[in-house]
Amino acid sequence: MDYPQDKEFTIPNIKPFPVWAWGGQLLKRSFDVIASALGLLILFPLFLIIAGVIKRESPGPVYFRGPRLGRNGKPFGILKFRTMYEKAASYAGPSVTAHDDGRITPLGKWLRATKLNELPQLWNVFKGEMSMVGPRPEDPQIARNWPAPMRTEILSVRPGITSPASIIYRDEEKLLKSASVMDDYLKDILPDKLRLDQLYVRNRNFLSDLDVIFMTFLALLPILRQNPIPIETLYNGFLYRLTRRYFSWFIVDILISFTAVSLAGVIWRMSEPLNLGLQDSIAVAVGIALVFSCVNTFLGLGHVWWRYAQPATAFDLALSSGISTLLIAILDWRWLRGPFLPLNMLIVTGLLAFLGFVSIRYRERLLTGLAMRWFSHRGNKAGMRERVLIVGAGECGLLGAWLLQRSNFSSAFSIVGMVDDDPHKEGLTIDGHRVFGLTRRIPELVQQQDIGVILFAIDEIQPDEQARILNLCRQMKARIVLVPDLLSIFRERLSQSSAKAA
Repeated sequence: MDYPQDKEFTIPNIKPFPVWAWGGQLLKRSFDVIASALGLLILFPLFLIIAGVIKRESPGPVYFRGPRLGRNGKPFGILKFRTMYEKAASYAGPSVTAHDDGRITPLGKWLRATKLNELPQLWNVFKGEMSMVGPRPEDPQIARNWPAPMRTEILSVRPGITSPASIIYRDEEKLLKSASVMDDYLKDILPDKLRLDQLYVRNRNFLSDLDVIFMTFLALLPILRQNPIPIETLYNGFLYRLTRRYFSWFIVDILISFTAVSLAGVIWRMSEPLNLGLQDSIAVAVGIALVFSCVNTFLGLGHVWWRYAQPATAFDLALSSGISTLLIAILDWRWLRGPFLPLNMLIVTGLLAFLGFVSIRYRERLLTGLAMRWFSHRGNKAGMRERVLIVGAGECGLLGAWLLQRSNFSSAFSIVGMVDDDPHKEGLTIDGHRVFGLTRRIPELVQQQDIGVILFAIDEIQPDEQARILNLCRQMKARIVLVPDLLSIFRERLSQSSAKAA
């Protein structure tokens, strides 16, 4: 049966995925086809048994096919084992059911409790109408009341047999009563399910889908059905964390360790011979990476988001590298065939590995620093970026520079330097930014440095002095951006909190 396309649910084209995301979509679809085909083949005997019991219990078809909204709002017919009596009242009632719904057969209650009634949806997955994991498909009449932006986002992906929301609300029917089933569902359950579906759409990936499938099987076990499942586990499961936090870094560390062993071997061979073949080099590299990863895990470095890690965390890497090198040296000393590598070479290897570990983990900051240094030395040649002069070299000015460099527009701006009325700061470099001198030099610097934006960020300034500087800035053609005195606001809020606590 084909369902007509409802113009109300036509979803506009959303932002396309980048090229790398299409590979993930292809992997997801390939998995869906293989998993659904194997599921249909393996479960075919179970399908026959359930179909026979359904026909014996009550007259009517074996399968129920109901209207649902698919990807981009395209309607399709979802397949389920029939769990209701084949009566007119079953089709006339609400589309959402409660645990005490009189339309459900005794066998239907058991099928719903075990979720076996959902198994025919493997055919929907095989046809491409659904996926193994995705937001549960909704009835068009209910989806009509969704907020438009939310509907666009959720319907941008294929609906799924299971999802984080369906695991959290696996006992949804027990939370509803027949007397007010639709009101309770629309008021208490649907908003939270939509929020969970949005989280899935924004954070979905193949590994998290595998975690959701695994958690679905766990949630069906009677011994675990009564225990709540943390929502974070469904979006950041064991497999996803193991791969992203540990396995991926382990592979990177193997490559770095192998490079370190190779360079140390080259350095060592300059002074004396070293018989170390390719196979032994790979074994040593894997051993160093394994020890390093284990020590990292013990020190909790696997939980660091290195893109935003503090520079001081590099000392933890140094400690981890030192411990790893010591362990490798002990293992080498206790080797059955005698010392495998010279101790000095192991020390050099550990040092080179540490430099590689730090460089790859702080690569974005290193590259950003090099790029900023490059643009600062290019002077007026860096015309592709808007040149910024910061008025104020105090805490507020540094905060404004920090925010500008870490915003989404950082690639479009280049901070030329600062001016400040503190004469002791003239000529100094503060946080990588040169202080040209006093604020009276603003007109000269704007013309000389081709300034396009003036960032006014002075903390604790008198009103008349502020008016003087702003009047000086307004005489320039550059745009003026006033940075709120965030530090003063922050101090005020802290003082108010301290006063209340006292």
